[in-house]
Amino acid sequence: MDVQDGTPDIVHPEVRAHITSLVSALGGFSADDEGEGRYVLGDSALEVLRDIKKWIRFYDEKTNRMDVARCLAEANLVDGDLLHILATWPENATDNKTKARIALACFEIMVPLTWPLERDVEQMTVNHHRHLPVLQLAQLGYKRAVINYDAAQILHTAVRVALPSMALSRGDRSARDEGIIKLVLLFLRNIAMISPPPGVKYDDDESQLSRSALIDAFSYQDILLTILTIASNMGEDFNQEGVILMEIIFHLVKRVDVAKLFMDEKQLNKTKANELASMMSKEAAMHRPYNRKAPSRHNRWGTMVWVDRGDGNLSTVTGQDALLDAATRQQKMDNSKVFRPPRRPAKDEMEPKDLGPPVSLNTRARQQLKGFVEEFLDSGFNPLFQHIRKKLDDRKDYIFEYHSRQFFYLIAWFLEAERTRKKADRSATGNAPSTGPTDVGSFNLVAGVLNQETFITLNRAMADSMENKRWQELCATMRCFTQILLTVQEMLDSGVEDDEEIAENILSRIFYEEETHDRVANIAKIYKDQGFEYLDACTELTHTYLRVLEAYSKQNVDMQIRSRRRVRKKKKTGAKAAGENEDGDNPIAEQDESENDEENAERTSKERKFDFNRFANRFIPQGVVDTFVSFTKYYQDLNEAQLKRAHRYFYRIAFKQEMSVMLFRVDIIQLFYNMIKGQESLDKNCGIFKEWEELVKQILRKCIRKIEERPQLIIELLFSKIAATAHYLEFGYEKQTLSVAQSKPGAELEFRHLVERDQQIAIAVGVLLDKNLAHHIKWVKDQLSKAIEERKAWEDAEKAMSSVESSEATGHPEGGTVKEAPSITIRADDDAHRTAIFKNSHLRLLMRLAGLERLAPTLDETPESLWVVPPHLSSEQIQDSLDLINKAEFDPPTFEDGKLAQDQLRRKTAPRKKAVFDDDEEGIDDDDDILFPAGGPTNRKIADDFLDKPKKTRRRRRHSDAEPLTEEQLEEKERSRQERERAKAKRFKSELFVHASDDESDDDERWAEFYANEERIRQRQKALTSTTRDHPVSTTAEKRKADTLASDGSDNDDDDDDLIMTQGSRVITDDDKKGDAPETDDTPLSSDSPTSSSSSSKRRRLSKTQEPLAPSANAADEDEVMEDVDDDDDIPAPKQTQRRRPRARAGFLVDSSDEE
Repeated sequence: MDVQDGTPDIVHPEVRAHITSLVSALGGFSADDEGEGRYVLGDSALEVLRDIKKWIRFYDEKTNRMDVARCLAEANLVDGDLLHILATWPENATDNKTKARIALACFEIMVPLTWPLERDVEQMTVNHHRHLPVLQLAQLGYKRAVINYDAAQILHTAVRVALPSMALSRGDRSARDEGIIKLVLLFLRNIAMISPPPGVKYDDDESQLSRSALIDAFSYQDILLTILTIASNMGEDFNQEGVILMEIIFHLVKRVDVAKLFMDEKQLNKTKANELASMMSKEAAMHRPYNRKAPSRHNRWGTMVWVDRGDGNLSTVTGQDALLDAATRQQKMDNSKVFRPPRRPAKDEMEPKDLGPPVSLNTRARQQLKGFVEEFLDSGFNPLFQHIRKKLDDRKDYIFEYHSRQFFYLIAWFLEAERTRKKADRSATGNAPSTGPTDVGSFNLVAGVLNQETFITLNRAMADSMENKRWQELCATMRCFTQILLTVQEMLDSGVEDDEEIAENILSRIFYEEETHDRVANIAKIYKDQGFEYLDACTELTHTYLRVLEAYSKQNVDMQIRSRRRVRKKKKTGAKAAGENEDGDNPIAEQDESENDEENAERTSKERKFDFNRFANRFIPQGVVDTFVSFTKYYQDLNEAQLKRAHRYFYRIAFKQEMSVMLFRVDIIQLFYNMIKGQESLDKNCGIFKEWEELVKQILRKCIRKIEERPQLIIELLFSKIAATAHYLEFGYEKQTLSVAQSKPGAELEFRHLVERDQQIAIAVGVLLDKNLAHHIKWVKDQLSKAIEERKAWEDAEKAMSSVESSEATGHPEGGTVKEAPSITIRADDDAHRTAIFKNSHLRLLMRLAGLERLAPTLDETPESLWVVPPHLSSEQIQDSLDLINKAEFDPPTFEDGKLAQDQLRRKTAPRKKAVFDDDEEGIDDDDDILFPAGGPTNRKIADDFLDKPKKTRRRRRHSDAEPLTEEQLEEKERSRQERERAKAKRFKSELFVHASDDESDDDERWAEFYANEERIRQRQKALTSTTRDHPVSTTAEKRKADTLASDGSDNDDDDDDLIMTQGSRVITDDDKKGDAPETDDTPLSSDSPTSSSSSSKRRRLSKTQEPLAPSANAADEDEVMEDVDDDDDIPAPKQTQRRRPRARAGFLVDSSDEE
C-alpha cells in the first residue's frame, strides 16, 4: 500500500477512497457573479454527513481503530467544510428545519472528532501509536478553527441547535431532545478540554489556543450565560446535564490563581513586580556561590590534589576549586562516588493529567472569568453541586472516577474564590465586615457544600481513595477538606451571630467522630513517593486541621469525641497474667468473653473527653516527620505560606510537644543547616527567613545539649526513632504505661445435664480433686465450719432472747418482727486464695453450690470483692452442704466411658446485651452506617425515571480483623476496576449520537410504510377482539393463534409493550381493573388514558398465556400466587403463573371452564 510519492500509506486504500469521496460529495466553493467564493452544499449533503457519522461509529469505534479520524483530519473536513456549512445557517433563519438538521449532523461528526484522546498502554495497538500524535495536533487545529472562526459564531450555533429542546419542560422532552442537549454540551466540553499535549511542539500561534482565548470566545458567544442558565436550573429543568456542565467549568477554572483573579489592576501589577524581584533575587543567590569560586583568566591551569581522609588513605581530587576550602573538597569527593542505586520502574507523573501547568490570563479574560465566577457563586453554585453530589452518591452509570476528583477540586476552588471575594470586598469598603445575614456575599451562597451529606460523601471518598491508593483523588479530597475548614473558620470569626452558630455546629460534627482524626493522622504518615502535589496537599491539611482543632478545643474545654469501632477484642492466647490460676489453666474463661460484650461495646463506642495534646502526639512519629522533611527539601521552590507551614510543624514538635529528639537525625540536621548557612540557602530577604534561622539555632542548641547529657544519642543520630527510644532519649527514662483494662472474673459454669444438688456438689469437688486443688476444698470446708459455729451461736442467742420475751409478747396478738441473721464474711487466707476466688471458675461454682454469695452482686466484681454467707441460710443448711462436700471428697463420683467430672460442665452463655449510648438508643451495628441520610427525601418526577434509574448498590461491611489484601489481589482489583471504567466509557460514548436525526422530515413517502403497518396491526387487533366477544370459548388452536399475533405485533408495535406494567408483581389488565377496582389502592396506570382502548386487546391476548384459574378461586388464593412471583424490578413483566383469577366483563365470566 504505497501512495504516489512512494511513502507507505498506513490507512487501507479502500477506506481512504471512501472517506475522500464522501468529503468531496459534501460540497465545495464556487464563484458567484461578484467573484467572491462561497460554500455550496452538495445535493445529498445531509445523507453524506450521516454516512460519515456511520463510518466513524461503525468502523473506528467498533474495530478500535482511528483510520477514519486520520483520513478526515488529512481531508481538512472540519476547517474546510463543516465550519462553512454551519456558517450558512443565519441567525434570522431559526425556523429553517433543513438547516437545523444539517447543523445537528455536523455536530454529530465534530463531537467524536474532538473527543479526548487517552493513552491506555494496555489497550493501545499499532494503529493508536501511529495515529495519536497526528490526531492530537489535528484536535488543536479543530479548537483553533472553532473559537477563532470569523464568518460565524460556531459555539453560539451549537447552542442554537439545542435551544428548541431546552425550551421544552423537563417532562415534555423526548429521548431525542435529551440526546441533542447532551451532544451540544459534550461539544463544548471537548473544545474546553483540548490543550497542547506535553512534549509535543505546536507550530502555530499558541495564543489562539490559550485559556484566555477560550474564555474570550465563551464570553463573546454567550456560552457563559448558557452555563449559568443551566446551572441555576439544575434539578428542576435539567438532570444528567449537570455532570457535563461540571466538566466544562472545571476546564475553564483549573489552575487559575484565585488570588490574582480578584485583584484590581494596581494590586496585580504590584504582585507581578514582587514576583519578578523575587525571581531575580533567587537567580542572584544561585550565581553568588559560583561567582565566589569561579575561575579567572589567570588560573586556567589544571590542578590535581591528594586529600588525606584521616585513616591513612588518600583520594585524588581534580580542579582548582579543591584548593578553596575543606567543604568544597569533601563535596567534590562525594560527587565523584560511583555508587548507583538500583533502577526502579518509572512511576506515573504525580501531577494530575487534567490540570496541566499554571495558567496566566490576560486582563480581558481575567475580568470575564471574574464576572462569571461571581455570578455562578450567586446563582448556580448550590443547585449544581448539590445535584452532582446526589449523582455521586447514587453511583450512576454516567459517573466516572475523574468526576469525583473534579467535583472536590471545584468545591475547593470556589470556596477559596468566595473567601477571596469577601476579602477583596472588605478591603474595598475599608475592612468593614458585613453584619447582616441578607448580604449578597453571605455564606449562604456556598451552604450547599457545607452540609452533613457533603461531609459524608467527602469522608467516604477519602477512605476509598486511601484504601485503593488513588492518590490524585485523595489530593483533591484533601484540598476540599482544607478549604471547608478554612471557610468554616472564617464563618466563626465573621461576627455574624447566625454564621457563628452554624460554624460551631459544623465544627462539632466534623470533630465529633474519632474516625476523622484517625484519617488525618494516617494521611500524613503514609507518604512514600507520591510526589510534590501529595506533599503539598497533606501538609496543608495537617497544618490547617491542627490549627482549627486546637482553637476549637480551647473554646470548648468539655469537647467530646466518639469512636465508632465495634470490633470485639480477641483474648490473647499467648502469655497469661501472673496468678490467673494456680495451675495456669482456665480454658473456659479463655475461649469466650460473651458475658463481657456490653463492657467491650461500651469501651469501644462510648464518648470520651478529647485531649488535644494526646491527639497532637499522633503527629510525632517518624513517618509524619519524614513527610514534612521531604516537603521542606523543596525549600527553594516554596512560597512563604508553605515555608511557614513547615516551620510551624517543626516548632510544635520541638517545643510544644517537647520531642525535639525526633529531629535529631543526620540528614535532617544537614537540611536545616543548608537552609540557613549552606551554599544554596534561603533568600535572606524572605519574610520568614528570620523565623527559620531562630528555629534552626534553637534546635541545634538542644541537640548539642542533649548529646552532652546522653552520649548514646550520637549513635541514634544515624537512625530513625521509635516512640520508646525517642521518649528515653528525651526524658532519660522509659515510658511508664499503666494497664487500664480491668481483670475479669472467671467464667460462670453450668451443668450439661440436670442432676440433683448432691450430685452437683460431687461433680464440683471431683473437678477440683482432678486438678490437684484439694487445698481449695479444705479452705471451703474451714469457712463453712466457722460459719456453722457463728450461725449456731446466733441462733442459740435468739432462742434465749425469745424465751425471755415470750411472756411480754402474750399480751400483743400482733406479735413482733422476725430478726434477720447477720451475714458472715468469707475471708481469704492469703493472696493466692483471693486470686483463686476471683479467677478459678470451679472454685466459684463450689462456693455458689454451698450457698455463698457476693456481698454486692450489682457492682462490677474485682479481686477485692467480698463473699458472705447470706442471712437466709440456717446452720442446718450450712451443715448439710458441708456433709455433702465431705462425702464427695472421700467418695468422688465416677462416670461412664471414662469421662471426667470436668466433662459434665460447660460455660454458661451470658445473654448478649446492647450497649446503651446517650446519643443513639439503638446503638451502632456497623462502622459503615450512615448517620444522616444523603440528601433526605426528594420529590421526583415520573418523567425522570427512565432517564435516571438508580443503580443497585450493595453496602460493603468492613472488618478490621480481616487480613490485608496482598499486592497481587490489589493489582487484580485495580485491573478489574479499570476494565469496568473502560466499558462504562465505551457505553457512554456510543450513546452520543442522536439516533432520530431525521424524525422531523416532512416527506410523506417515508411515513407511508409506517402508517400502513400501523393500520394493519389495528385491523388485526379489531378483528381478534370481535372474534373473542362472539366466541368466548377459546380452543388451544385459537390460543396459539393469539400468541402468534402477539409475537408478530411486538416487533412493530413497541409502544403497546409499554402499557404492560408490573404492579406489585402482578399483570394488571383492563378486566382486572374493572373487577377489582373497589379492592385495590394501586396508583392509576397509563392504561386509563384514551390510548388504552387500542391496546387492551393485546394485553388480553397476552394474559391468555397463563392457565385459567378455577371459578371458585377467591382473593386469598390470588394473594398466595402473587407471593410466589419473583419481585424483580429489572423484569418488565412477571413470569407466567399457573393460576389466575377468571376474567369478567359486566359481571359475566369471559373465560371458559372447559379449558381446565
